[in-house]
Amino acid sequence: MAELSTIARPYAEALFATAKEDQQGLASWSELVNQLAAVASLEDVREALTDPRLNNAQRTELFCGLIKLALSEKARSFIGLLVNNDRILLLPQIAEQFDALKNQLEGSALAEITSAFALDEAQVQELVTGLEKKFGLKLKPAVTVDPALIGGVRVVVGDQVLDTSVQAQLARMRDTLAA
Repeated sequence: MAELSTIARPYAEALFATAKEDQQGLASWSELVNQLAAVASLEDVREALTDPRLNNAQRTELFCGLIKLALSEKARSFIGLLVNNDRILLLPQIAEQFDALKNQLEGSALAEITSAFALDEAQVQELVTGLEKKFGLKLKPAVTVDPALIGGVRVVVGDQVLDTSVQAQLARMRDTLAA
């Protein structure tokens, strides 16, 4: 079976092309797609959307009714397309790829920063400034804390990983000694 991200890609690219041409702008579409993904991720919603007693029109109306934002005709059409193709549950992957396309267009990327200790805003900003020079992109930080790192930080930007944690250094030392 094809990987979910492979199936989601054409939908994300088509939605992105539509959003670029729309006067609402990419930011509003991004917000909408992320809300659609959040709703589609809920277990109760997933169960309701796979209920065989509902037809596609009922599934579309049910899903549209759960969205807090006002839906344009294009957005309703997109939801209907996903329901008709049995792809509505792919919305989290579609949203992820849509945001990646948006970031690529803007010359930015998400920086997933994992630290052994909580970082204050000044520390995060200093780290992001250095990382932006290294990666040559405008970075949007998402910071989490993982005490298992012992010390240091682990940064993931796209498919690149910069791991300066004590845990990683200990693992490298163990591998060197074992060789």
